[in-house]
Amino acid sequence: MANIGFIGLGNMGLPMLRNLLKAGHKVCVYDIVASARDAATQDGASSASEPAGVLEDADAVITMLPAGEHVQGIYLGKDGLLSRCKTKPIFIDCSTIDVGAAREVARAASDAGLDMIDAPVSGGVGGAAAGTLTIMVGGADAAFARAKPFLEPLSRLVVHAGGSGNGQAAKACNNMILGITMIGVCEAFVLGEKLGLDHDKLFEVTANATGQCWTISSYCPVPGPVPTSPANNDYKAGFTAAMMLKDLKLAQQAALASGASTPLGAEAQSIYSLFNAAGYGDMDFSGIIRFLRGN
Repeated sequence: MANIGFIGLGNMGLPMLRNLLKAGHKVCVYDIVASARDAATQDGASSASEPAGVLEDADAVITMLPAGEHVQGIYLGKDGLLSRCKTKPIFIDCSTIDVGAAREVARAASDAGLDMIDAPVSGGVGGAAAGTLTIMVGGADAAFARAKPFLEPLSRLVVHAGGSGNGQAAKACNNMILGITMIGVCEAFVLGEKLGLDHDKLFEVTANATGQCWTISSYCPVPGPVPTSPANNDYKAGFTAAMMLKDLKLAQQAALASGASTPLGAEAQSIYSLFNAAGYGDMDFSGIIRFLRGN
């Protein structure tokens, strides 16, 4: 059993916290939203009145925040975690942010004599609740070794992708693939509809032929073939279109910075930008099929 600080109790953070508690850890939480802190304390966590309050007696501190600016603020800002830290917990940032920001914060932690990893996750709210996330880690070998026991209750797979920022790089690549393939699968089902193909028959073919991919077999964007997919629940979000757009933007930012050619990634960002601008940001990202149908 360890003492863990946890900052950021949103749609992903709260179920992740619950799995840490189930694993027997003591967790002290902070979130800017009082109701989120209350929900966590009802589950058995303790609560701090400020971010640095989670540092007391902490063996590890996990952050799960919306964007790079929030991560930079929590760690590097006035009264940030790095300046207030009197002991040496392992810092684990599970936020999905740009590679440059992740490396900036990691350098600052290293300069302060502290271990830190970037550890973005894949698996959505369902994976966070089930403790079956895939976690992509960037950081030094020693920091990864320290962090891994705290990540295992949250995950089915933890991959050390290399040095600082490489976890974010892996997440950007993975979710660019996901955004592109979802659009492709949705286009195929829309075309199938126009040509008179039954959804179940098209699924049976594509799930067992060369078109097979995760977006078909596990997250099929039409009702019926995969009972657990959001398509069966009016596209209630497991992973919102707004979050997909955020990740596609991060991938394009990384592509621009590195000089990589990603034309399909750029087109996927453009399509999801239109979908979000039409007011569907809170819908599951697989709901893009409705946009492609024109409804």
